[in-house]
Amino acid sequence: MLLHLSMPLDTFDSCVALFGLNDRNIRTLEDELIVNVYLRDGELQIIGDNENIKTAEQVIAEMLRIIEAGEHLDAGKIRYLIQMARQGTLTQARDSTGEVVAYTYKGKKIKCKTAGQLCYVQAIRNHGLTLSVGPAGTGKTYLAVAMAAVALRNKEVERLILTRPAVEAGEKLGFLPGDMAQKVDPYLRPLYDALYEILGLETYQRYMERGAIEVAPLAFMRGRTLNDAFIILDEAQNATPEQMKMFLTRMGRNAKAVVNGDPSQIDLPHARRSGLLVALDVLESVEGIQIVRLGRDDVVRNDLVQRIVNAYETYEAIKAENV
Repeated sequence: MLLHLSMPLDTFDSCVALFGLNDRNIRTLEDELIVNVYLRDGELQIIGDNENIKTAEQVIAEMLRIIEAGEHLDAGKIRYLIQMARQGTLTQARDSTGEVVAYTYKGKKIKCKTAGQLCYVQAIRNHGLTLSVGPAGTGKTYLAVAMAAVALRNKEVERLILTRPAVEAGEKLGFLPGDMAQKVDPYLRPLYDALYEILGLETYQRYMERGAIEVAPLAFMRGRTLNDAFIILDEAQNATPEQMKMFLTRMGRNAKAVVNGDPSQIDLPHARRSGLLVALDVLESVEGIQIVRLGRDDVVRNDLVQRIVNAYETYEAIKAENV
């Protein structure tokens, strides 16, 4: 049964932003909810079955709120809002998008874009150690670096230490020329990129000269005690259990640590179990430690990335059933 609903639009600009370039936003809504949306005399008319119309009404109202707040709206965001509306958690999604984590050196706001990201940020704020697992594009590294930069700016810590295992992603790179810093740079480039965007190159270089920022491979952490530091271990799925235990026991006085990883992208030899997976089992119920699991709905890098993650998860589930 097809039903009809009319929603007034306040301004022409709201209408243009709502529909998007070449009506891309509304087409995404129509395809996902199997409804038809028309603009007639300043009103939106939605045609479809009763349940889908109610969902579309909620999502459009939230889209208009996002537009009025001056925030970006794209197909991935619309699909996320639809998913939250279907789950009855649209209010939670609204709360998450208002959380400002930091400002870049250009004054751009860095915000949580999903409820999962908000839980992640709150976990970092409230716990000495946070372990975060999730697929690519969920903001694990970027948000952690943003919070670390804020802590450094506010003098909550004296040092920012970024590290990751120097494990080749299924490729043999052979001999790398240069000194030690030049040899490990390719492995640490994603951390540099996040720092440049948040701090700016000049501020980053100034912190580096003072020794306030250190970027190093995980092997260099052995034997150290890290006091007054914000420590981030990235790509932790490629750490061995021994390396993970070594890293976690480096935390000293007034130290905060964040461990990030994607269990679906382990590059260790098949005979070695990931130290991240071991840590998730061992530390599940330890006081002062929070484990955050981000999912496909938290992918914000690109709408296509979310679909790639979905496709791989479906493929791997089918493959596991046939084993």
